[in-house]
Amino acid sequence: MNVENFGASERLVNAAYVRQGAQGRRAHELRLRALLEQGKCPEDGWDESTIELFLHELAIMDSNNFLGNCGVGEREGRVASGLVARRHYRLIHGIGRSGDISAVQPKAAGSSLLNKLTNSVVLDIIKMAGVRTVTNCFVVPMATGMSLTLCFLTLRHKRPKAKYIIWPRIDQKSCFKSMITAGFEPVVIENVLEGDELRTDLKAVEAKIQDLGAENVLCVHSTTSCFAPRVPDRLEELAVICANYDIPHIVNNAYGVQSSKCMHLIQQGARVGRIDAFIQSLDKNFMVPVGGAIIAGFNDSFIQDISKMYPGRASASPSLDVLITLLSLGESGYRQLLKERKEMFTYLSSELRKLAEVYNERLLNTSHNPISLAMSLETLYEHSDMAVTQLGSMLFTRQVSGARVVPLGSLQTVNDHTFKGFMSHTNNYPCAYLNAASAIGMKKQDVDLFLKKLDKCMKTFRKEKSNRKDVSEMGNCNKDTGVGETED
Repeated sequence: MNVENFGASERLVNAAYVRQGAQGRRAHELRLRALLEQGKCPEDGWDESTIELFLHELAIMDSNNFLGNCGVGEREGRVASGLVARRHYRLIHGIGRSGDISAVQPKAAGSSLLNKLTNSVVLDIIKMAGVRTVTNCFVVPMATGMSLTLCFLTLRHKRPKAKYIIWPRIDQKSCFKSMITAGFEPVVIENVLEGDELRTDLKAVEAKIQDLGAENVLCVHSTTSCFAPRVPDRLEELAVICANYDIPHIVNNAYGVQSSKCMHLIQQGARVGRIDAFIQSLDKNFMVPVGGAIIAGFNDSFIQDISKMYPGRASASPSLDVLITLLSLGESGYRQLLKERKEMFTYLSSELRKLAEVYNERLLNTSHNPISLAMSLETLYEHSDMAVTQLGSMLFTRQVSGARVVPLGSLQTVNDHTFKGFMSHTNNYPCAYLNAASAIGMKKQDVDLFLKKLDKCMKTFRKEKSNRKDVSEMGNCNKDTGVGETED
């Protein structure tokens, strides 16, 4: 409805009522205008009717939704199922062109606008979360691992002689495979144990660079968010090393946007040294379906080079999902989620420590990890080496998802490289342990229910141990008294 249509409506409905309706629509349009002019996440979340109006307006700008459109090409936004069309709000053309995922499509102005706005809003949120000096980013319809691969492939053209990637160890398969898939040889740097924490071995990183030759190293591939007892890499020091040796630095910030500490490390690393790009997952940080990531950095031209490396057009679904989510939440809503996550981390830490003490275990001291916690399972391991993995199975069958039980000495081969002590980020961690994390969206009832179920599982093992002890003592008693003995 435009001014002319509202004017024409006054012939059918009382003019005062029409003007009131026009004012109601105007309120929606002012929100859309602010978004288009500023390119920032609104402070307060939008209602669903405004978001749907906005998406409808975008969709009718795409050629497949033109009333008189006549498509004679191989890709004309044709969709066989109406359900599929509605699921995507009739935004069918995707994003980008064959040469650049960030490029504008001539026959899909609406989808192109969606792409540009999403990248702009996400950039605003990254700055709000703590990386103030980030200059550019884009949403890519791949999860974190493949997004890392895209970054490594982009660096290949800048450093054609390089064949190695320096990688402080983190036991997560997609991180390792991202380097293998790109055609490079990961050089694993083992972590050092400091108290309970596993931290970056800076001397080993620098020594390996000197040994291999800086020109032969594609980049340093570091990590922020991770499972305890590993903690975020020493990003500032690594960034300085990369700057001194003129080596690119790629940061896996998978679920670090939700952590002010992880974002601060990236900001500081870029300030004192070199960070070329940092990659974060959409689903882990923004509570949307799996399938998207954000590639961000401090150099416009390098981030543009990465976007141009993506071959072909791409799905708009991840961009659409995160834009809808951020418009629904608003900046204030997302800030509130970050605040609640911190509160839940404190609560989970406190309650898990209490539970650990009941069973003569302890909460490992991993203060540098702002998201993940670890509880020792030493007494459980003494009970039986199979008891640790059995605990994991018991939790899973009781519908506890996300908890990780890490036994001692596991071996895992990934692309011909064998990791000893896999999942513990080191060859020989001192004890088996259980992981739990406080991630964005977690509620107090989630923590309480998890602790209740964990308590029940631990009681089961305690009861079994007590029964075995009773049987053993009875056997010793029988030997002393002669009960149960038979004659020759």
